[in-house]
Amino acid sequence: MICSRHSCTSQFSRIGEPKKRFPVAFYLVSSKREKVCFSSLTMSWACSKCTFLNPPSNSLSCQICLSSNPSPSSPSPSPLTRSCKACTFSNAIGNTSCEMCSTRPKASFLSRLEGLDSLESDDELGSSVGSVFLPLQSCKRKNQDTVEVGDSSSEMGKFRGAKSSKQAEIVIADMNQDDCVSTLKVLSYNVWFREDLEMHKRMKALGDLIQQHSPDLICFQEVTPNIYDIFQHASWWKVYTCSVPSEMANTRPYFCMQLIKLPVKSFSCKPFRNSIMGRELCVAEIEDVMGKPLVLATSHLESPCPGPPKWDQMFSKERVTQAKEALDLLKDAPNVIFGGDMNWDDKLDGEFPLPEGWVDAWVELRPRENGWTYDTKSNQMLSGNRTLQKRLDRFVCKLRDFKTSAVDMIGMEAIPGLTYCKEKKVRKELQKLVLPVLPSDHYGLLLTFSNQ
Repeated sequence: MICSRHSCTSQFSRIGEPKKRFPVAFYLVSSKREKVCFSSLTMSWACSKCTFLNPPSNSLSCQICLSSNPSPSSPSPSPLTRSCKACTFSNAIGNTSCEMCSTRPKASFLSRLEGLDSLESDDELGSSVGSVFLPLQSCKRKNQDTVEVGDSSSEMGKFRGAKSSKQAEIVIADMNQDDCVSTLKVLSYNVWFREDLEMHKRMKALGDLIQQHSPDLICFQEVTPNIYDIFQHASWWKVYTCSVPSEMANTRPYFCMQLIKLPVKSFSCKPFRNSIMGRELCVAEIEDVMGKPLVLATSHLESPCPGPPKWDQMFSKERVTQAKEALDLLKDAPNVIFGGDMNWDDKLDGEFPLPEGWVDAWVELRPRENGWTYDTKSNQMLSGNRTLQKRLDRFVCKLRDFKTSAVDMIGMEAIPGLTYCKEKKVRKELQKLVLPVLPSDHYGLLLTFSNQ
């Protein structure tokens, strides 16, 4: 929950230009107001169509998709959980000790729970839940300046989440010992912020993929504070520098995040001027990649949101404008890899607006393959949704000193032994489907590149 705002100053410039100083606003959570936030959540209700968590004041219809609240007189409470600091298991908010490891939270935390009603999970989700377009979160932020979360390697120690300066030295030392490396890998993955569907096991499976493929650079989208906390406690986390400090991870419902093994000059985030969903361009400047500079960027462009009353809220113009804005901000860097969930629909949005010198890695390397990273037919976890097959996730590149050599889709296999139940109406009859669970509703993209 967003409890307050805090203003400060920060830096931003187009890549390659001198830095300028702008005022910036970002969200902070006040620990003194946590009890108020928890109490407010108990009266909120989750939309059955888009799963947006509506405030109590919005009791008649969803403020995102405008669908009617099925029970406006008694809003469905959203389940509250807390992650155990010892094992990261997600416990019900009223539990006084972890169900998995029996660790008790601090007494100060337990005291804040007094007076809260017990909550039950609402498992009766509509068949549209899991749609590529939803759920969404609104964002009323109007300040469009950039948040700079790291500038120069000497300051990076304060901005690496749970990483210590000793761990950073180990990472850099490892990279120096591997000067003969000729190829590097970049992973882009929308991790899916739906927390009620086997979140811990899905994130564990995603971590297994990271350990299997060992990407040097990672771009994540739809990371929530709880997912961030799970990642922080994973064994693979310690070899990466994270773009999002731990204190900032708790200030937003979800966000993009970069993880990098190489020494980083700076991280920065530039909010898009036209976004109502809090979307932004996240940029990492890397000084020395096989002796050359590299900019890694990621984003989660504006999501389509078809819903009543007109069923046409596709935000195509906003998405196209954001793509052009991002590429304009990145144009002065000699080497750029821009990967993320572009939410792109070639029929609706047209061709991705690539300037001269830019290439779409999938089109260049696998031109005869569809590249659908969201596919309700091949991803059996999404069975029961309407047919939707889109190449939403992409890598677009402008490389002077490097060349791309391979791009692959990962995370296409179901997690062994894991299923979930889903109800669907078929000809007015309610059927219960038992479906497999995959790491995400999206597939991940793994790009390999090397020196020219």
